[in-house]
Amino acid sequence: MLSFRSELENIENPIVQHDIVDLAEKISRFKNLQIDQEKFRSIRLARGIYGQRQPGVQMIRIKIPYGKISTKQLVHIADLSDEYASGVLHATTRQDIQIHYVSLDHTPELWAKLEREKITLREACGNTVRNITASEKAGIDPEEPFDVAPYAQESFEYFLRNPVCQEMGRKFKIAFSSSDRDSAYTFIHDLGFIPQIKDGKRGFKVLIGGGLGAQPFLALTAYEFLEEDLLIPFTEAVLRVFDRYGERARRHKARLKFLLADVGLEELLRLVDEEWTSLSHKRYQIDTDALKQPDPLPEGKLYPIQNTNDQAGYNLWLQTNVTEQKQKGFYSVGIRLPNGNLRSLDARSLAEVVKEYAADELRITINQGYLLKFVRPEALPGLYESLKKLGLAEPGFNSAADITSCPGTDTCNLGISSSTGIATALEEVIRTEYPDLVKNSDIKIKISGCPNSCGQHGMASIGFHGSSLKNKTLVLPALQVLLGGGVDASGNGRIAEKVTKIPSKRGPQALRILLDDYEANALTGEYYKDYFTRQGKMYFYNLLKPVTDLSTLIQNDYIDWKQEVPFAVETAVGECAGVIIDLVATLLYDTEEKSVWAAASLEAGAWSDAIYHSYNVFITAAKAYLLTEDVKNNTQAAILRDFDRLFTQEGKFQFKEGSFTEHVLRINKNEPEESFAKKYFSDALIFLEKIKAERNAEHISNSLTAQSS
Repeated sequence: MLSFRSELENIENPIVQHDIVDLAEKISRFKNLQIDQEKFRSIRLARGIYGQRQPGVQMIRIKIPYGKISTKQLVHIADLSDEYASGVLHATTRQDIQIHYVSLDHTPELWAKLEREKITLREACGNTVRNITASEKAGIDPEEPFDVAPYAQESFEYFLRNPVCQEMGRKFKIAFSSSDRDSAYTFIHDLGFIPQIKDGKRGFKVLIGGGLGAQPFLALTAYEFLEEDLLIPFTEAVLRVFDRYGERARRHKARLKFLLADVGLEELLRLVDEEWTSLSHKRYQIDTDALKQPDPLPEGKLYPIQNTNDQAGYNLWLQTNVTEQKQKGFYSVGIRLPNGNLRSLDARSLAEVVKEYAADELRITINQGYLLKFVRPEALPGLYESLKKLGLAEPGFNSAADITSCPGTDTCNLGISSSTGIATALEEVIRTEYPDLVKNSDIKIKISGCPNSCGQHGMASIGFHGSSLKNKTLVLPALQVLLGGGVDASGNGRIAEKVTKIPSKRGPQALRILLDDYEANALTGEYYKDYFTRQGKMYFYNLLKPVTDLSTLIQNDYIDWKQEVPFAVETAVGECAGVIIDLVATLLYDTEEKSVWAAASLEAGAWSDAIYHSYNVFITAAKAYLLTEDVKNNTQAAILRDFDRLFTQEGKFQFKEGSFTEHVLRINKNEPEESFAKKYFSDALIFLEKIKAERNAEHISNSLTAQSS
């Protein structure tokens, strides 16, 4: 693991260097049983390292803000996948790239090498702001009021490593759509932004509290128009509220959507306003000229391939994969990827094709494909032929034939039944039996390996998620069928409804039934989601009832897709043996680490960061001391309340403000200025030392009691 240190010399940013060294040190401490498994899990997830289903190897999630990637970066990731992983690049619905089967020991070196091309792993997973997504056509969309990419980029840079969002109760997702059509699905995000122009000024419609998973919520409208320079401050204030009041103990309730449901939109926005004083930026102007469009290839360039010999295939590809940009005379081209997977060899070849025929920028799309930009019309025949040689010219980009699927049981601990296997089978059904559906951009088929919706089944026209069924004493792989989700013509989102559960091997049969029924009974021009609404859930339950009959099962139904042995539900396996650990001591160690971060921020003059790190010193130290009384809390607000109830009111701790809560919440009643930052930090250190002294006194007392007995 020491070989990564030579790579640090290639990294100019000392903060990034420290991050990578810190990861290596944390891995060493974990292996020496100095960090418990749960704590280490949170550490590595925040650095893009996710434990796989297969013991001893990791999935690495590479953060690609709004999917923007150059050919050089793509080739670099492909080369590193060959060196450290399986040689396959998996595009995700959040516009990341994942690589699999990486040794934990190699992750610092891998990260250091990624940073050569300004690619990060930081906060790709974990309880923080995840990869910020945006419409892949942002900047080239003919319907966009303005390009949202600079706003997504600035949001990514502002919140990366921001102390406000490092250890929240759960993940936080942000999306930017390019127009009211909401092609980025902002309605399923914690925060969604849709560009608007009002009275000649730029701003955003703001959606809040959306989410998928086992309990999906459609986001509510927080503002019809929020001025553009309020976007960053508003987002930071929401994150502060979520950090303080969001659930932490019950993981299934620890998303912003549940906090919104508990307190209501009006109260949530009041809490957001309450945080405004503490913000270092009350307004934050984004430089929209800082992010430039890539240079198109010169006009009059002679392309290696001038014509195509496959006129029929080319015409279909033009119809389904090629779209005019808002820039006159240029086209964007979509590339379908089965299950979102691209071999590293093909990635390198694709990069060469892009450099020959398009601008040097790709966008990873939320339907797990790639989008090329600024293709001139005379380049299209040669581009088609070149992509065809790579198997990357399949028609039907973002159509019913372009099925979204998470990795599921291939690599994920949470997968219940195979998602990639059924996706491949359903694509074959469409290719051979319903070829015209490559032209249908209304029906979206999405599959996840479990209810968590990484494959976004909850917003599919026809969705499936992995499950299981029991037939007497035997268990078989199953699919939960969901129907009627998606986006309508006005950009309004709709969550798919659960209809029934079927044996997984009958997925193709169920798809045929649904498609044949739609073709036979839908009104002319009726969208699938509208057809579902008109017919009603029970209609489809009865339609699929024959497929649910377990009395006609055959032996093959008990074997999952891509498997040869009978199906068994597998639960997540821990990554190390159990460790007996002093949780209070661990929390106090964390508190001291946070105090070091606060001191460093003070030294750098980053007053707001120093204040928030100091706030976390108060919170984590109080949490540790509450554990000595066996009091566990589910929110930071509850920590403040219980500390007052148990210790302040009893006189064990005294504060000038009267209560611990008021003492700590000075954070949102003071401007983030130098004098307050230094005073607040000093008070946090005094509190930490008091907690440590009380803890040591109790240890001595307990030891003397034990000796006397």
